[in-house]
Order: sequence, then structure tokens, then C-alpha cells
Amino acid sequence: MNPPSAIRVGGEVDAHCNKCDMNLAHTILAMVGTAIKRVQCNTCHSQHMFRGAQPLQKATSFAAPRKSSPSSSSGPARPRTPKAEVVVIGFDELLKGKDLTKAKKYSIRETYKVDEVIDHPTFGFGIVSAVRVDKVDITFKADVKTLVHGKGDVAQKPSFNQLHPGAKPAAPAEGEAAAPTPETPES
Repeated sequence: MNPPSAIRVGGEVDAHCNKCDMNLAHTILAMVGTAIKRVQCNTCHSQHMFRGAQPLQKATSFAAPRKSSPSSSSGPARPRTPKAEVVVIGFDELLKGKDLTKAKKYSIRETYKVDEVIDHPTFGFGIVSAVRVDKVDITFKADVKTLVHGKGDVAQKPSFNQLHPGAKPAAPAEGEAAAPTPETPES
């Protein structure tokens, strides 16, 4: 049985952060098989063992707690299974088997797919871990970054004069020559 595509290293999961004392989104750092072992809080960036989401409010009861007797268990005690070895998948292992020469150069205008290798001018090589409508989560060696993609119709920023056609330019600073304006002809 395969785990859901979002439950993998670099994916997001809701978990309880003791530092924030809230149930928040966390990035998965390590897994053993299909079990999540270590996460990083997306709010305070603290790393801790995965504890799952906690109930919003602890139940309080005025009744005396029930005592469980060993004789009331249903059948013989089961032997404990040995704990699985913790396997941490490093960034270099994620890149292993990927052809870095075919990595796409990052651009806002391009669109990306999951498990695609990206070459970013600042962050270096990364692997696309999640794709949303206009954003992608890319796992780089240092961190997971959320970047914009698929903005093929990005226009240049308009100049100040295009936004404010009747505005007069500001007075030049000391040492600067005054820029010619359309109202004053150049001689």
C-alpha cells in the first residue's frame, strides 16, 4: 500500500508544536516507511518528533478514573515488535539519480511539476515537492521555499509618470542636474 502523495519528506502535515502550543502546519523532515518521525514547524521553525495533532481542549471529568486490571484484558499479552530503524533521507540522497544538467532554470513564467529538478540563481538546486495553482514548494539543501510559478503574462512595472500623468517631478537633490520636463523646452 502506497502512502498518499502529500505524506512524504518535504510535504506538509498538521501537528502539535509545543513551542507555539498550537496545532499548526509542519514540514515533514524524516519518515520510517509510511510513519512520520520528525517535523519542522512552519511558524517558529523548531524541529521536533512528530506527535500528531492534539485535541483542541482536554476532556475534564469529575468522575473517578477507571482502574484497568490486568485480568480484564481481552486475551494474552502480545509480544512487542522491535522498533524500526530511523532512516533520515538527506538532500543529497534526494538528488541522487537526478540529472542535474537537465535542471530547469527557475523563472516565474515557467510551470513546474512534482519531483522536477530546479536550478535557482540564489538557492541552488532544488526539487519540487508540492504544486499549487500559482505556487510551488521547492526543497533546497538549506530549506523548503514557496515560490511563484506560471505567471507567463507578467508585465513590466509601470513608471511613475505612467501612473500619475499630471504629477510634477520632485526637485533634484543637491549635485544632480534637473531632468527636462515636457512643459519646459530644452535650449
